[in-house]
Amino acid sequence: MPQIIPIRDLKNTTEISDLCHNSTEPIYITKNGYGDMVIMSIETYENTMKQIEMYQQILLSERQIQEGNMKDANQSLQEMRKRYGI
Repeated sequence: MPQIIPIRDLKNTTEISDLCHNSTEPIYITKNGYGDMVIMSIETYENTMKQIEMYQQILLSERQIQEGNMKDANQSLQEMRKRYGI
């Protein structure tokens, strides 16, 4: 379940840091009762960016398949083996 805290609580930096590192989800910050910011640990951020990159690669692959821009798997493996001397 997402955690939501008011912006005034950001002055408790050690507590907020601990909260971020103990959660695998972003922490939502409100200002005057409305959503204002999101904070998270570096680890959570990096994992999120990796997921986004993976989804982008999947979308690119799907687009290439729709356009008919694909190769036979055996052909691709042979090309990789030649290129990398495997």
